[in-house]
Amino acid sequence: MRRAGFLLMALLFLAIFGAGCITSSSTTTGTGSATMGPPADKGYGASANAGIVVDISAYPVENLSPEEVEAILYMREEEKLARDVYLTLYNKTGLPIFENIARSEQTHMDMVLELIRKYNLTDPVAGMGVGEFNSTEMQELYKKLVAKGSESDVEALKVGALIEEIDIKDLDEWLKHVDNQDIKAVFESLRKGSENHLRAFTRLLQNRYGITYAPQVLSENEYRSIVG
Repeated sequence: MRRAGFLLMALLFLAIFGAGCITSSSTTTGTGSATMGPPADKGYGASANAGIVVDISAYPVENLSPEEVEAILYMREEEKLARDVYLTLYNKTGLPIFENIARSEQTHMDMVLELIRKYNLTDPVAGMGVGEFNSTEMQELYKKLVAKGSESDVEALKVGALIEEIDIKDLDEWLKHVDNQDIKAVFESLRKGSENHLRAFTRLLQNRYGITYAPQVLSENEYRSIVG
């Protein structure tokens, strides 16, 4: 299945993260202070989700295809993956960007949950705590992402960027196969949020650490169209 394929790709990229795919324009490799923030937000996460919440009730109830059911349930769990990794990395690094974007991911989770409730589906992560998943692929990816991100602040930010790339790629694939107005509106909103988050992580890598991030899942053209 193509979504599982992206997860496997992500696991592979984690294995080669240190093999030259990220370049640095300085020798700064130390861990940043939790209180050392940028001079202004500029997309670093504090307002990264502003203005993209979708009112599900404004759209009609439409018949769901099997792929639309799969899409809703999958994105509920993938947004939880992002939130849980960021909450865990915030506790490990103290970097405010992870706390800020975790709040945004919670909003994304809530929007998908509204779709689940609207269509009387079963929430795949109901009652699950941080780091607990229904999908074995998500569970494995969570462990590997947290392990990689725990190595340093820089690696944590690279992990954040990779997660957002995966989200964008998956959402692009799902949007080719859904036509219900409410699902499309939510997924397009999630994609905008992921673009904001990708910009936030990569700008912080560049501005604080002198690290130029190279895309791992998106093509160079796709990546440049987002980050500028």
